[in-house]
Amino acid sequence: MANFFLDNKDLQYHLNHPMMKRIIELKERNFADAATYDYAPHNTEDALDSYRRVLEIVGDVCGEVIAANAESVDHEGPRVVNDHVEYAAGTVRNIEALTEAGLSGMTLPRRFDGLNMPVTCFAMANEMVARADAGFENIWGLQDCAETINEFATEEIKAKFLPRVSAGETCAMDLTEPDAGSDLGAVMLKASWDETAGVWRLNGCKRFITNGDGDISLVLARTEEGTKDARGLSMLIYDKRDGGVKVRRIENKLGIKGSPTCELVFNNAPATLVGDRKMGLIKYVMSLMNAARLGIAAQSTGLCEAAYREALKYAGEREQFGKPIIHFAAVAEMLKNMEAKTLASRAMLYETARFVDIYKQLNHIANEERSLEPEERQEMKFYNRLADGFTPLAKMFSSEYANEVAYDSIQIHGGSGYMKDYACERLYRDARIMNIYEGTTQLQVVAAINHVTKGTYLEQIMRYEENERTEATKAMGEKLVELRKVYEQVVARVEALDKECAGYKDFHARRLVEIAGYIILSHIMLRQAGEMEAEYLNPTKIFVKYATKKITEAAAYINESETSDVELFKA
Repeated sequence: MANFFLDNKDLQYHLNHPMMKRIIELKERNFADAATYDYAPHNTEDALDSYRRVLEIVGDVCGEVIAANAESVDHEGPRVVNDHVEYAAGTVRNIEALTEAGLSGMTLPRRFDGLNMPVTCFAMANEMVARADAGFENIWGLQDCAETINEFATEEIKAKFLPRVSAGETCAMDLTEPDAGSDLGAVMLKASWDETAGVWRLNGCKRFITNGDGDISLVLARTEEGTKDARGLSMLIYDKRDGGVKVRRIENKLGIKGSPTCELVFNNAPATLVGDRKMGLIKYVMSLMNAARLGIAAQSTGLCEAAYREALKYAGEREQFGKPIIHFAAVAEMLKNMEAKTLASRAMLYETARFVDIYKQLNHIANEERSLEPEERQEMKFYNRLADGFTPLAKMFSSEYANEVAYDSIQIHGGSGYMKDYACERLYRDARIMNIYEGTTQLQVVAAINHVTKGTYLEQIMRYEENERTEATKAMGEKLVELRKVYEQVVARVEALDKECAGYKDFHARRLVEIAGYIILSHIMLRQAGEMEAEYLNPTKIFVKYATKKITEAAAYINESETSDVELFKA
């Protein structure tokens, strides 16, 4: 039987990371639930064992059910029936299997019938679901909308909606509109207060809404009349049971075809306000989007894993000139680079998830339970900064690698890979959206460049340099110190020339962010190689060689660039 957790030693390594001890202490509130729930863990080992067992169940459902349905779902797709979405038959079976296994509400507290698992474990589940079917991950992974409700809504609202998510109802986040894509401040869906009914009424359209006919939707809408910017936007919950929303159409997409991407029409749809008015985009959507970007990093990593495995299997079976093509150097090199990128993507994903876990739990405690101790406040501030800095890196690198690994998977399959007989064709189509939605790579650069100039990345790189090196990793560690000095030099050059020429930093922003990212990815891989040499040493050597080449190219471009380039490349 296929099990996507048990067959992946890398996932098991990350589940046992030393930081999980602190994450468990915070998430389990020092195991206070054990007094109320007989299934709640009593200590760290108990919690880890519980998480492992749940992830094994996820791995089993992914390997036995979701992966088996992926091709039929891609072929059949969802459709609109009587103004609502009807899923493909395989999608219905997937939802039923996960719900029956009790795998909804993974991060929600037990008092809302959730599994109370850390974000890191939810990311692992998302990765496995995406490996099985990236399109279905879009539907199931949206349960992280419930985490936004848990973080910002009143107890009454939580009690109404969160147990339903834990019972398997699906979610959506209704943000974008025909004239408001990346620029969410331009959202114009109108929310008006109905004094008689005691509800808000939503009117207008939303477009490109993933799982847009979900049971519970978080909607960004304009509550303040006469406004045209972010200050007039609020976050509301729409309950499908209440009616008032029609699905106008499902987009006909290149990939992730099992996931319905909807255009919605709101006609006096009743809704409930979440949190404070005017804070919809400024506070709540930013939290929602950061969670979504981590979700896309998990989705991208899962697709990398699937594409790499498809290529590895085919290369071992396909014979040319009397031997399997895996024995040809050109193919072997491609496979090793695919493996290294997949491991690096996963390393960045779970490093980021661990930072998010600690920050989020301390923030929950501060907002709902008690005042933090001074050391806890410093800890929250520290991990908040790292989470903010690493999230765009995780989304950016993993989604770009998903495209690269899927591309190479088809290349290894040759002409066969271009045909629908092989899964790599579907994976290639699915990958293309990942560096576009939930903020394009270009927007991730905009989010990340501040962490270049403010020193977030440099400070963390210096911390990584303090890690102990083994004899096998010492030379690579010294190489990364040299690359860090290159990074400092090009950042200084760009900042100096930006004072002479406005826009020079923006012109080189992606190169600076990529250099920082390659060094950080290499350090995380290096740490893993020091801990588990047999599994990680060779992939780390390959990745560091690859990263060195990319950094050298980017630094050379920056050092040879003049301020006149800003005008040269203007559209």
